Amino acid sequence: MLPAGLSFDQAPPIAVPFRFFLTAPLFLLAAAILLVAYGPEMLLSRHMPATLAATHLLTLGFTSMVMCGAMMQMLPVVAGAPVPAPRLVAWTVHLSLATGAAGVAASFLWGRPVLMHLGGGLAALGFGVFLAAAAWSLAHVRSRSPSVPAMGFSIASLAVTAALGLTLGIARQGGLDIPYVQFSLLHPMWGLYGWTALLVMGVAYQVVPMFQLTPNYPKAITTWLAGGLFLLLILRSAAEFTLLPPAVPGVALAAGAGVFAIATLRLQGRRKRKISDATLLFWRVGMGLLLAACLLWLAAALLPAEAAERARLLLGIAALPGFILAVINGMLYKIVPFLAWFHLQSRYVGKTAIPNMKQLQPDRPARGQMALYLAALALLAGAVFWPPLARLSGLLWLASALWLERNLLRALILYRRTVALATAKKSD
Repeated sequence: MLPAGLSFDQAPPIAVPFRFFLTAPLFLLAAAILLVAYGPEMLLSRHMPATLAATHLLTLGFTSMVMCGAMMQMLPVVAGAPVPAPRLVAWTVHLSLATGAAGVAASFLWGRPVLMHLGGGLAALGFGVFLAAAAWSLAHVRSRSPSVPAMGFSIASLAVTAALGLTLGIARQGGLDIPYVQFSLLHPMWGLYGWTALLVMGVAYQVVPMFQLTPNYPKAITTWLAGGLFLLLILRSAAEFTLLPPAVPGVALAAGAGVFAIATLRLQGRRKRKISDATLLFWRVGMGLLLAACLLWLAAALLPAEAAERARLLLGIAALPGFILAVINGMLYKIVPFLAWFHLQSRYVGKTAIPNMKQLQPDRPARGQMALYLAALALLAGAVFWPPLARLSGLLWLASALWLERNLLRALILYRRTVALATAKKSD
């Protein structure tokens, strides 16, 4: 039985989201290789070339790849507004983001301006096409789902994040005279609290009750939180260039994100089905790390310079390979098998045996990958205090990325095998 209130008849072809989901772990793998190669050097500062390269492999390559794929699936199904020309848009965005992320990362690593121009231009093309398609879709929304406003604010935040990133890339090559320090602070802030956190909220409002069998989020949260955080981002950005004290909107941003994390954990504690799986555990870890990131955000503003830099490194770890990767892992382990099952059910039911979601994505291999992920994350955090741990952490990240890719490919292979069986029976 399909959940009520969702427009599954408008879902795009399965190849649209799957191309993003199956490519994303390759960028996690590339970031892990950099950590193995450069090790302790990457923990000296968040501004080291290899650190910036790995960060953009995770943000442009892994995170945005999954999130664009998820949005192209959720806008038609949750918002009831299909993305125009989904195959063409998916092909253009996927190719542009993949090559753009590789180019930007290589430019940080090797210091070649041409790579920054090429990579930044391709990433801008990919985001531009995606933003135009998503804006067209949101303009034709028919659903009153609480996920829709959060997705809209997230899309607006992506536009700001991408514009800041492109401006910083040009300025880094001497092409623009800008307040670089302020822009370099605002770029990750809009990426974390805006594009990523707001989209996670929009996704959570739908998938946490649907897949984890929890009560719905409180109406006050679904009505006001996303818009409130977006407004706070504007105020915090304005504080960089005006007399507005930055501490007030900064603390409020951290508090708002903390409210979402606590609300999610409380709902999970009230779920109807008490059996846990990898998805639930990944989400719980992600919410705990979001709370940790909020506390580190505040600590970095209060501590002396040397301790503050270490707190910022820990903040980056808690936010990016922590909160964001944990939640995305949790999303993938439900969304991928669900989409495979749904497309098989809608097209081939009665023609062959349709595997269930547990067969498409068993829990045991997902938990195995999660164990590697947690070990890698713990060692990476430990490397902030004892840098020789960095290379060992990189090896575990590498194994985790390969295992994630294997688990996702398992669902695709079983999907294709089932399609082939159904097609063969039809021809007979």
